[in-house]
Amino acid sequence: MKRRTFVGGAFAGLAATAYGLRPPKPRAGDIPQRAFGKTGEKLTVIGQAGGRFPLISFEEARAVTLRAYDLGINYFDNSADYWDGKSEEVYGAVLPPFRKQVFITTKANGRTRAGTEAELDLSLKRLRTDYVDLWQIHAVGEKEEVEQIFGPGGAIEAFEAAKKAGKCRFIGFTGHHDPHVHLAMLKAYDKFDSILMPLHVADPGYLSFEKLVLPLAIERGMGIQGMKSLANAKLLQDFSVRECLSYVLSLPVNCIAIGCTTVGQLEDDVRFAQQFKQLSADEMDPLRHRAQSIAGPYLEDWKRNAQTRGSTADAGTTKHG
Repeated sequence: MKRRTFVGGAFAGLAATAYGLRPPKPRAGDIPQRAFGKTGEKLTVIGQAGGRFPLISFEEARAVTLRAYDLGINYFDNSADYWDGKSEEVYGAVLPPFRKQVFITTKANGRTRAGTEAELDLSLKRLRTDYVDLWQIHAVGEKEEVEQIFGPGGAIEAFEAAKKAGKCRFIGFTGHHDPHVHLAMLKAYDKFDSILMPLHVADPGYLSFEKLVLPLAIERGMGIQGMKSLANAKLLQDFSVRECLSYVLSLPVNCIAIGCTTVGQLEDDVRFAQQFKQLSADEMDPLRHRAQSIAGPYLEDWKRNAQTRGSTADAGTTKHG
């Protein structure tokens, strides 16, 4: 299940029709904003991401993107490899008239200077812009990649050069495989402006980014982005969308990238963000406790499986039941 199948446009529409209780359209412009680390920018607490656009048509993706802007979202996440570049083309077809009002991020998968520079040039063409607000080293999953990124001719050289040349305003990195690799990236370099990591209610139960990485990112004053807040919709068997989003937004994060594929999903998420109330520790602990029985590599199949023989990673948490 890639996203909530019956939440948003589908289920909400059927339920509303059956009971005559169609939810009100969210108000435009009422989405809370938070300071994005030390960048001086303020971003809406939720942002549209292009990672799931391959599940819909180009025109549907355009409609979701335009609706996100119309509702007041100013944070738009993307990557050079999403839909083989077509996700960036979607943004390029919608966002240029509003360029000064939006914060566009994209990512490069290369680990060498030459490879990542080529990716950025293509990204800028597809996005139809001269610069991105945030350019990120994408999906760093192994410590060998860290060595390559910071070795001679490594990707970090391209990122520093692009920032100096004005092709990107800020630089950061992303990953979801192993929090220890995030820590290795932070140990290797202290000039990243931002970080993107999976954060959700079950994360504390297994190879936890919340426990291991989030405190250091806070200490450094980085712009902190969350992703996989619904665990690719798998959490929705046990939690509501509102609970999932409220949990992550109650952490010391700046924003969450959300991969909506329908206008209905988007409007649901915007409504939840507008109605968000900070959860107390006494409210968050029971949610974590409920998630303990499902935490682990079977839920989070993007993480390293530290429960297999020969793994050197330390889960440091309860095992999947």
